[in-house]
Amino acid sequence: MRIRTKLIAIIASFHLLYAFTMKQANDFNNVEWLIGTWENKTSAGSIYETWRKISENELSGKSYMVKGSDTLDFENVRLIQEQGRLFYIPTVKDQNNGFPVRFAAKTISAIQMVFENPKHDFPQIISYTKISPDSLVAEISGVRNGKERKQAFSMKRIQLNRIK
Repeated sequence: MRIRTKLIAIIASFHLLYAFTMKQANDFNNVEWLIGTWENKTSAGSIYETWRKISENELSGKSYMVKGSDTLDFENVRLIQEQGRLFYIPTVKDQNNGFPVRFAAKTISAIQMVFENPKHDFPQIISYTKISPDSLVAEISGVRNGKERKQAFSMKRIQLNRIK
């Protein structure tokens, strides 16, 4: 009877490990819809985000604004799966002494990504919601100076980047 119990425990352990591994792979697969170039038109100019796949567990993103013939870089982002979790890691010019800030995945689905860092000054939450294959809403939110703040950016896909 003891051998049977041990065998069941071993099989259950393998099953849990397999399920965990598949969930982690599915989390990263669920963010690949972000790949491409997205545009948010404003009265001050167009804001762009360009995402490309770097490896099987990393996307690289860049946020910038084009105003006339000038391009202003805002941030570089790594969306990476490591340590069994998905992280959104932006580096923003002139913020955090130029160091990246790590936001851990809170929700990952086929249509939404929510990342959180409650210790960051602002934002504490960064999310992307897929509206359609060529439309998304990016949102930053949290508390700033004791007040709840939220800013949404509606974006349209203008280019699909398939190249690594």
